[in-house]
Amino acid sequence: MSVKQPFFLLTCYRSLFSSMLIFSGWMAQPVQADADHFRECIANIASQAKQEGISEKTRLSVLSQVKHIPKIIELDRRQPEFTQSFASYFNARINEERVQRGRDLMNKHRALLQQIEKDNGIPAQYLVSFWGLETNYGGHFGDWSIPDSLATLACDPRRSNFFTQELLNALKIIDAGDISSERMMGSWAGAMGHMQFMPSTFLRYAKDMDGDGRRDLWNSIPDAFGSAANFLRQLGWTPGLEWGQEVRLPPAFDYSLAGRDHMLSFSEWSKLDVTTHAGTPLSAKEQRAALIVPAGHQGPAFLVTKNFYVIMRWNRSEFYALSVGHLADRIAGAATLQRVPLNETNKISREQVRQLQKDLSTLGIDAGDADGVVGSVTRQAISRFQQRTQRIADGYLDTSLLNAVREAASSQVQ
Repeated sequence: MSVKQPFFLLTCYRSLFSSMLIFSGWMAQPVQADADHFRECIANIASQAKQEGISEKTRLSVLSQVKHIPKIIELDRRQPEFTQSFASYFNARINEERVQRGRDLMNKHRALLQQIEKDNGIPAQYLVSFWGLETNYGGHFGDWSIPDSLATLACDPRRSNFFTQELLNALKIIDAGDISSERMMGSWAGAMGHMQFMPSTFLRYAKDMDGDGRRDLWNSIPDAFGSAANFLRQLGWTPGLEWGQEVRLPPAFDYSLAGRDHMLSFSEWSKLDVTTHAGTPLSAKEQRAALIVPAGHQGPAFLVTKNFYVIMRWNRSEFYALSVGHLADRIAGAATLQRVPLNETNKISREQVRQLQKDLSTLGIDAGDADGVVGSVTRQAISRFQQRTQRIADGYLDTSLLNAVREAASSQVQ
């Protein structure tokens, strides 16, 4: 071996080692960048917290300990592959065990609930129903650290402003002594306690009902019920008004009248031959209600009042609001639905819904953004297609209608 060979090999090894370092650094750079961004973001939030009057003790003890949790970003980005029908949503949440437990707990807390109803006008069964649907009567609050969850989401660009404010609100709750940061546990998205309040909702509506000087929605049933009642009343709940009821529709009913944006008085619905589910005349009260057929003309139909809209201000899902209303009725002693929604055997994917929305647009029917979500705009578009093609215009999406729209759009393009 020549003298030059060892030098040549050493040079090669150095070059290879340098390349490995460069490669290793390149691989680590995104992780380091994420860590640097998170620290910088938290420092900015700490400055905002100081400006909003949050104590130095809380700022240091909480913000110096928060962690970035990649799993939360994954959960925030995750969308269900398939759309959920009313039947699958409702049947998964309303069952005999949940109804009976709700009745037992309403009896157990009857004195407290009666006092709250006297003060706020919210009947006991509704508070227990929200409790059952939000956390299965306190059985599952969520096991995520709220400061960690909100810090992670605040430092992500998708909804940074919203979650930054929610993190600041959480710091204010801790600063007020309502809960320690270690015990502030909840959902990955920041909802907390028995009733799953976001921090902003907590600050506006939480009440100290047990008189211990703290608004404790994790460990105090009186505080949880009293806060939920205050929230509903401030949202506009009308005392003495039911949420709605299941009704029976005549065979030749005009389903284009269905939808939350079309309210008629009970007398007007009666003139259209709408009756109670038992077939008796509707109440003579001149209250207004909208008709909802969440599973199409073959499923249950509901007339819903202004209080239904209040429930939807708690959670914007029609399915949720219908479930809260019906569970409340069942807890109060009502029977099950007369027309129980049947689960669809064929699932519809979000991608299929996006294609449907595009196809309806091709046909000159506005279905809103092609987001894969069957919201009110898309249901109205489906109803218009059904009217155009002499179908029952109930706005309900199933696989046969999906195929009909696809075929019509394809024919028009050709």
